[in-house]
Amino acid sequence: MAAQFGRRLRRGATTTAVAAVAVAALSASQGPGAVLASDGGGGDQRTAGSAPSDDSVATGNSPYYTDLPPLVTPNKPGTSTNLPITGTAESGIPASVLAAYKKAQQSIASSDAACRLPWQLLAAIGKVESGQARGGRVDANGTTFSPILGPVLNGQGFAMIKDTDNGAYDGDSTHDRAVGPMQFIPSTWATWGQDGNDDGRKDPNNIYDAALAAGHYLCAGSRDLSLAADLDRAVLSYNHSNEYLRTVRSWFDYYKRGTHEVPDGTGVVPPSLDGGTDPSPDPGTSPSPTPPAKPKPDPKPSKPGGGSSSDPKPSTPPSTPPPKPSQTLADLENAGTGALTATAGDAFAERIKVRAENSLGRPLAKVSVTFTIAGDTDARFEGGKSAVTLTTGSDGTVTAPVLRAGETTGEFTVRAIATGRSLPAVAYTATVTARQADAIARTDDKALTAAPGAEFADAVEVKATYKGAIASGVAVTATMITDGDTPAENDKGPYFKDADGNTVRTLTDLKTDADGTLRLPKIYADDTAGTYKLRLTTEGGATVVIELTVEAPAA
Repeated sequence: MAAQFGRRLRRGATTTAVAAVAVAALSASQGPGAVLASDGGGGDQRTAGSAPSDDSVATGNSPYYTDLPPLVTPNKPGTSTNLPITGTAESGIPASVLAAYKKAQQSIASSDAACRLPWQLLAAIGKVESGQARGGRVDANGTTFSPILGPVLNGQGFAMIKDTDNGAYDGDSTHDRAVGPMQFIPSTWATWGQDGNDDGRKDPNNIYDAALAAGHYLCAGSRDLSLAADLDRAVLSYNHSNEYLRTVRSWFDYYKRGTHEVPDGTGVVPPSLDGGTDPSPDPGTSPSPTPPAKPKPDPKPSKPGGGSSSDPKPSTPPSTPPPKPSQTLADLENAGTGALTATAGDAFAERIKVRAENSLGRPLAKVSVTFTIAGDTDARFEGGKSAVTLTTGSDGTVTAPVLRAGETTGEFTVRAIATGRSLPAVAYTATVTARQADAIARTDDKALTAAPGAEFADAVEVKATYKGAIASGVAVTATMITDGDTPAENDKGPYFKDADGNTVRTLTDLKTDADGTLRLPKIYADDTAGTYKLRLTTEGGATVVIELTVEAPAA
């Protein structure tokens, strides 16, 4: 899942020596099971679709940061063991990023305890993939302020991976790019994506979602990450390169020796992210810069997502002019969508529509927009999809497919976002109301009688309609009521029985069938003779009152 452009281990003539000393120093002091299980091992073979294979690595073998941690570890003998609460030391991890790693560990400990995922492993991978989400540059929900994108995987110096998501995640509809702080390629995210912050979305640019997805990916195939061999296979399945394994291992051991929380946005970031050309600009705003060179320890290093990668020749990123105002997406807004209301099971008459505008306030075409349904609902777009990605037309607008209500009533949200951009989402509130009926009547006119203490021989059956048409799935309440101007539930006379055989005189869990009819459960008479009333009321206010008579048989 390497997401960022690779850097050399160290600059200068001592590069190889320093790197070797760093790895040796960290490996020499690690506990049992921490040594590399194999110098040339591959990832797990996929079994029953459970574990990613070596040629299906999460990141597509895109570049990664190869800087190693300091030789002086946080608890090296002779150094202070009292770590600061805040600061910018290498051992510091931004607050939201650290919280995401620990939350992912806790979640997987509940769902897959046998995996024994340590959050420090997620931290190590996050460090080499994105510099801990660019030093913790995330909002309050854990989403990066701008997308973190790897280079275009077009086979020119990297793997060739053609587009698999129509640009929904990476903004590229021709080739794939690794996305987010944990650098998943879109096809891998489609399988392993998670909702780690419980906002109803699976966003690779959100550190909580990405960390939980990475945890599940590493735990695939019944791995036990407390075992060195399984841990090595897991890391290699993320990026199939021995150099990648050694780099991740170095940071993993470093973080296990101690780390601390620093404020979001203050974490240590590789210089290539803080200065010069940003390696991960918003898609579509400027050409992708040529990535810096990366070390070449293996003939064909690889990474999570599929394909193999060859190291590009060292080159200097060309300067790119800023995008023209007419080509820069500045705003995404509601394009006049009206109230979104529908009855359960029906299609919403209103269609969701948004408009993209450039920096001059004019319509902007060819902007990728993703519509996502969120909340406790079974509503779906036409075709059964909960998310769709479309492109704006020449007038800058794009309309979502027809939205169809499910059976779950209440409110839910539909969000429209500019795919791969950091602009705020346009949110729409949709409401699903219960099915209604404006009329209800008995299907026959038989007299309903019973002897005291007996049951009524004939069942009560009614039919509901709405504007003359069959009203199926309509909620109905049945109540034995008293006489008078303000009827209340009767405490004597006919009654129903609940599942436990107890006497009840109100039933609420009733619905008409596909034909709009409802057949009530058996009705019983108590020992009090007389004439009583049964009232049926539908969702929508339709009412019918039925007479029930309790009398002794004629002599």
